[in-house]
Amino acid sequence: MQRLTVALLAALDAAIAAAIGVAVLLAPLTLLWTLSFGASADWGELWPVTGTLWRFGHGTPIDVSVPDQVVVATGIAPQAATFVLSLAPLALFFFTLLFGARSGRRASAAGAWITGVVAGGAVFAAISALIGLTAKADAGSTPLWLGILLPAAVYLVGSLAGAIAHAWSEGDGGPIDRLHDLVDGWGDWSPVAGESVRGASIVLVALMGVSALGLTVMTVLRGGEVVALYQTARVDALGATVITLGQLAYLPTLLVWAASWLAGPGFAVGAGTTVSPAGTELGVVPGIPVLGLLPEVGSFWMLVVVLLPIAAGAVAGWMVRSRLVWERTAVGVGPRAAIAGGIAALSAGAAALLAVLASGSIGPGRMAELGPRPGPFALAIGVEVLVGAAILLLAPRNREELAEERTDRWRAEMAELGASPDADR
Repeated sequence: MQRLTVALLAALDAAIAAAIGVAVLLAPLTLLWTLSFGASADWGELWPVTGTLWRFGHGTPIDVSVPDQVVVATGIAPQAATFVLSLAPLALFFFTLLFGARSGRRASAAGAWITGVVAGGAVFAAISALIGLTAKADAGSTPLWLGILLPAAVYLVGSLAGAIAHAWSEGDGGPIDRLHDLVDGWGDWSPVAGESVRGASIVLVALMGVSALGLTVMTVLRGGEVVALYQTARVDALGATVITLGQLAYLPTLLVWAASWLAGPGFAVGAGTTVSPAGTELGVVPGIPVLGLLPEVGSFWMLVVVLLPIAAGAVAGWMVRSRLVWERTAVGVGPRAAIAGGIAALSAGAAALLAVLASGSIGPGRMAELGPRPGPFALAIGVEVLVGAAILLLAPRNREELAEERTDRWRAEMAELGASPDADR
């Protein structure tokens, strides 16, 4: 495929990704605007609010300033009238990331991934700049340069990751192939880099799956608390719908919180607070319904949940070991130990990044600190995953494994020759 065609398709992908993100926000806001204000609605404020929320969904903090008349009418303390809102709803963030990865993979399959990544990133940056320049809300402002840089960076990182992953596995006839050939020359150590990335990806998927299961269990056990907080809020059906949609946008953020809780360090819901398996120390918690899922107590015995991240590391180690056995690579202890260490290090780095994304501020004072702390979360995940992965990768090979390997290879060879593997039985 010609480079111009790849560039045009990548640009179209970027425009579609941005348009979908804006439409997902604009559609419910338009309905809310209509139901709340009717024919007298000030439609000129709809686009600034939408653009601000779009940038916020990509990690751009909002400087909130409550109007003076609202401060007087509600009795809000003057020092609480201005604050930074930085705890982003990560649903839109990950949508843009995954859409970018899809576009990058398509560009790589077309044989011009560099052109596709550059074109898509440039178009998304241009759209971000257009939104930043035209959508400025009075009550909440975002730094213009961050509002342009962060959304574009999210899309560019996703596109680059998707393109490189495809080029590494399928080849690109260019720089990735040259790098691949260089790594293949390392002999028994050649699988270390690739299998470390693969193992860390398995760990992250397993952790998010377990976190989702834990969040589901807490919803079943403490659903009554959530309903009670809805009732305390005294909102009508429209208000309850808006609150629910907002909480769904924060679902990926809550999954990171749950993962940090399973790993042991837990997370904070306000300055000086801790929610962890070993103990829960909470002060006054905002009346947000989803916070009704927070466990009221903790116990030292609940630290048994750290076995789950260890199990995630073990699953990754087992899957990587199976491939190494089949390909007869990384036979020595050194390369396998390096792979276990690489899986743990990459998992810890990913945990630290997720903690940064899933933490921030939702208000003044003590509400300026919410979410997991990157350092403890990364350390816990690194150690736990290392234990699980090392157990599987460094365990000696038994007779059953060797026999299964020989059988699998014999079946594969017979299949290549066109013979039935069970023909002589």
